Amino acid sequence: MRLCAWYLYGEKHRGYALNPVANFHLQNGSVMWRINWMADTSPRGIGASCGMMVNYRYFLEDTARNSAAYLGTQQIQASEEVLSLVSQFQQNSKL
Repeated sequence: MRLCAWYLYGEKHRGYALNPVANFHLQNGSVMWRINWMADTSPRGIGASCGMMVNYRYFLEDTARNSAAYLGTQQIQASEEVLSLVSQFQQNSKL
């Protein structure tokens, strides 16, 4: 879960999220809301993402601001839950 959070939040290509689905939702002003363990247990889901899925939440009053922040300064909006997983990864990682 921590590695998944880091991959989605911290791994970048030219300053933007490396994952194309994350990049799509973040460009549209979403918040990286929750990572769900074993949410997709289909063979494709296990192969593509170890069964994990991510919820992106859209707060309509914030989408324009979030989109502008992401496109302008590559700032990713994420919930405390996701940020906690990112922090745990950073503390324990040897990367």
